[in-house]
Amino acid sequence: MTEPTGPLAGIRILDLTSVLFGPYAAQILGDWGADVIKIETLDGDMWRYTGLFRNRGMSGQFMAVNRNKRSLALDLKHPDGKAVLQRLIPTADVLLTNVRPAAMARLGFGYDACAALNSRLIYAAATGFGQDGPWAARPAFDEIIQAASGLASSIGSDDEPQFVPSLVGDKICGQALAGAVSAALFSRERSGRGQLVEVPMLETIAGFNSIEMLGGYAFDPPIGPSGYKRMKERKPVRTKDGWMTMLPYSGDNWCAFFEAVGRSELIDELQVRDPVARAENIDRIYAAMAEIAPARTTAEWEELLLRLDVPHTAFAKISEIGEQEHLKAVGLFAAIDHPSEGSIRQARPATRFSEAPPNLHRPTPRLGEHSREVLSEAGYRADEIDALVQAKAVGEG
Repeated sequence: MTEPTGPLAGIRILDLTSVLFGPYAAQILGDWGADVIKIETLDGDMWRYTGLFRNRGMSGQFMAVNRNKRSLALDLKHPDGKAVLQRLIPTADVLLTNVRPAAMARLGFGYDACAALNSRLIYAAATGFGQDGPWAARPAFDEIIQAASGLASSIGSDDEPQFVPSLVGDKICGQALAGAVSAALFSRERSGRGQLVEVPMLETIAGFNSIEMLGGYAFDPPIGPSGYKRMKERKPVRTKDGWMTMLPYSGDNWCAFFEAVGRSELIDELQVRDPVARAENIDRIYAAMAEIAPARTTAEWEELLLRLDVPHTAFAKISEIGEQEHLKAVGLFAAIDHPSEGSIRQARPATRFSEAPPNLHRPTPRLGEHSREVLSEAGYRADEIDALVQAKAVGEG
């Protein structure tokens, strides 16, 4: 453990979230310096057991979104467990939860109850659906949100939707939640008051997807089809010896590209100088590029396109992502010596702050690893902690 150096150093967060959406947000805040106490059931966050692991309960996926946290195992259905959380809330700046609001209220930890214990508390609810709508009480997971938001329709089609093969909804919403909590903390600096913050997945992803994908439906009445034509046409292109993505974007880019490959006649034929005509013809333009690409190797294309200042890149394999030239140079992926899991690899915080740089100040905790530490800080004596553990109100790792 080292001291946190990020801009949120000194902020305490009670993280009552599990799986991905909430834990990712909490990790971002922890990366930025906050003291994050992950409050788990005595069985632990189910994400601990998802994916590959060396030791049960410490999967790679779990460790990827739960560093820079302490773990307190607590049974909130046990009256003594509830009493522990009630004692911790006045010490916290933020409470994060992705337990459905009705269930939190039944436990006695809805927003009003928590605000009564701490009027400066930022109570951040990671929900599936906005609580003012008819789906408020429904459970939500990434696939549900991709389907209901129109994202799957945009990735595939209205006739045959497809999922993004990544938990993109959870991760986007996690970033949105971290930003929302930061904004609420800033607001509190001005007003002195806490507040309820809600980040609903469906609304967040539907709005995210609509930016370019509403297409003609951004107007009332619609002036054309939905979608963004270029997104449907863009594809990796095959080179003489592999794959790459080439993205001449501006009219100047396309002119330079076609001139360099000896196909200058395509500049006027495909009307690449005019942005409106270029958008209309993008299927033909991309088809021409795909036809031209196999004439050179990937390395030859990279040399040419770099000289032309045309956006491009070869494809990185996820199994070799740590060796990608730029990422290796900036040290994004670091080998970390975890005290129980040995050598692991994780991406460091990508965001840079010149005056308060984020750091990896705590390894991902084992379940209940810090229960005694946190309770001691809250004023519990050693014998009282022993009694809580004996009563199964608290677990320890």
